[in-house]
Amino acid sequence: MDFSAEWFQDLDAQIRAMGMDSDAQSFDEILQNLTRREKLSPDGFAEMCAYVILAGGFSQKTAKIIHQIIMDEIRRNGANSASLLKIFNNKNKIGAICKIWQSRDALRDGYYALNNLDDKIKYLQNLPHIGKITANHLARNLGEDVVKYDIWIQRLGCAFANDADLSACIDNGKLCDNVKSACDDMFAHLSRQTGLPRGYIDVVLWKACQLGLIKL
Repeated sequence: MDFSAEWFQDLDAQIRAMGMDSDAQSFDEILQNLTRREKLSPDGFAEMCAYVILAGGFSQKTAKIIHQIIMDEIRRNGANSASLLKIFNNKNKIGAICKIWQSRDALRDGYYALNNLDDKIKYLQNLPHIGKITANHLARNLGEDVVKYDIWIQRLGCAFANDADLSACIDNGKLCDNVKSACDDMFAHLSRQTGLPRGYIDVVLWKACQLGLIKL
């Protein structure tokens, strides 16, 4: 991996050619939102929260299917945990989705009332079933130019730093400061190389790892 603009652009092109260029939104929608962020409606905000809650532990394809079924049920019959558990039997995740949906107006307004990015991330971390890494995923899907420091991104950051000892500090539960710094250096480098937002670079690199286009 040479972490050049050409390397990144080739990954992006391969993913698009495979028809796999999406997270909760398509790559083009993610890029547009990162460069011209728009405020979501309360329903849209809650839907984004529900997606990242469901995405943990599943492939994007599976998460999107489950998410669509759950959102359809909520629109028909409201956020009823009993009916939703028949669709997806995970009490913690369904409970969190219901709480967020029922308070979506206040939660959405509270988020958009904040102007500082760190405050926004902390706010999202306090939502039901949203942890530190998931908060970054959600923030990026809401249009904030942030990255999700998951295990693949940590491995890429260590590869960019060319530091074998640093790899021993990779932890998907607790992000090491030195690993985070290596990831941030990688994103800063690729952003300079490509002119693209860090959040977009993040989603492309994550998808390339998931698809096996990057071997780690």
